[in-house]
Amino acid sequence: MHFADRLAAAIDQTGAPACVGLDPILEKIPQASLDATAREGGDDIEALGDFCIGVMHAAHDAGVTVIKPQSACFERHGSRGFAQLERTVAEAHRLGMLIVLDAKRGDIGISAEHYAAWAFDHLDVHAITLSPYLGSDTLEPFMREGRGIFVLVRTSNPGSDAVQAVRLADGRSVAEMFAGMVAELGRHRRGGRGLSDVGAVVGATKADEAAALRERMPDQVFLVPGYGAQGGTLEDVRRMIRPGARRPGDLGVLVNASRSVIYAQAEPGENWTHAVRSAAQNLITQLRDLA
Repeated sequence: MHFADRLAAAIDQTGAPACVGLDPILEKIPQASLDATAREGGDDIEALGDFCIGVMHAAHDAGVTVIKPQSACFERHGSRGFAQLERTVAEAHRLGMLIVLDAKRGDIGISAEHYAAWAFDHLDVHAITLSPYLGSDTLEPFMREGRGIFVLVRTSNPGSDAVQAVRLADGRSVAEMFAGMVAELGRHRRGGRGLSDVGAVVGATKADEAAALRERMPDQVFLVPGYGAQGGTLEDVRRMIRPGARRPGDLGVLVNASRSVIYAQAEPGENWTHAVRSAAQNLITQLRDLA
């Protein structure tokens, strides 16, 4: 099935373009989760996977259909950390969730082909984030039938302004240049819903540029980080919606929340997974107002 069609159907299912980011950091994992792993004879590395699986089940119970594992959080722990990423992805498949791997790969030639094989043939994720800095040919190995890519166009970090907001001789910003590249790559890769499987990462904190980027990328799904904990608001996201869209899956946005959901603070006596589920439900409730 075309990736963008599958994503649109998953969003329609819950009524909100919600994605939960899995950014497991040992120092932030609830003590109750660490203790549960220890009781089963597991160590801190296994606790990463146990925590992510607990988060996914809670988010899934709330209605979330898309998750975004941050590869770096697992890779820093070497081969055993990578094994927990594999375990997390396998459980997401079992739950029927769509998986966007946040890896931000970007390299030339055979290196790009190796990264694509790692993501799609080995891990079997549905989509991956990519850097376009080395040119469009570095993105093409990832453009596979039934899979999706999200290309970094306008990111949410403050330091991005020094590169992405710079104006070129023709008046476009660097971000707008990359937006044109993304639109061209995805022009003939639209699915039945009119959305392309070549998407773009556009931060909620850069919403003042949303109209210009949407004009250049009318058929792209915007993967939107920066919502919630980083300061992005519902009104910021609203400025990124495709004009005329009616159904939630046609809005052209996938809004990610990580810290505000996965590290939600439990009330005294409350199970930490209940707090995660409540935070995920709150995210869905907020985003349903977009449609």
